[in-house]
Amino acid sequence: MQTSRILLTYAVSVPVFFALDMLWLGVIAAKFYRKSLEPLLTPNINWVAGLAFYFLFLGGVLVFALLPGMERRSLVHTVAMAALFGFIAYATYDLTNLATLRGWPVTLSFIDMAWGSVLSASTAAITYLIMSRVWPIPSGPS
Repeated sequence: MQTSRILLTYAVSVPVFFALDMLWLGVIAAKFYRKSLEPLLTPNINWVAGLAFYFLFLGGVLVFALLPGMERRSLVHTVAMAALFGFIAYATYDLTNLATLRGWPVTLSFIDMAWGSVLSASTAAITYLIMSRVWPIPSGPS
């Protein structure tokens, strides 16, 4: 796959991912997260660390789900692999916190792991559909 197509796919995924996650964190589940994590939240978000996670995570979605799915020309493969990647990545965070932090909410872990799956799958699906219209993969060997 061409480098320019890979970079464009990544660039398309960024606003999709941010829009979905901000809708979840800022609107849909904001009260739940605030209530669940109130004693642990910092008043000053470390944006460098947060953005580093987002950009690295999206790199994982690209490498492990989007690019293989686009090569196969399979939205189903793309979504399945993205959901699995999101689940594993969020489970790593949530289960580590559950194992090491006093008072880490069990319910939050399960909801967050589900969200990781949904967020990754949705981001990959939307990005795949956009890219299939913006820059279709030609038939035959590439």
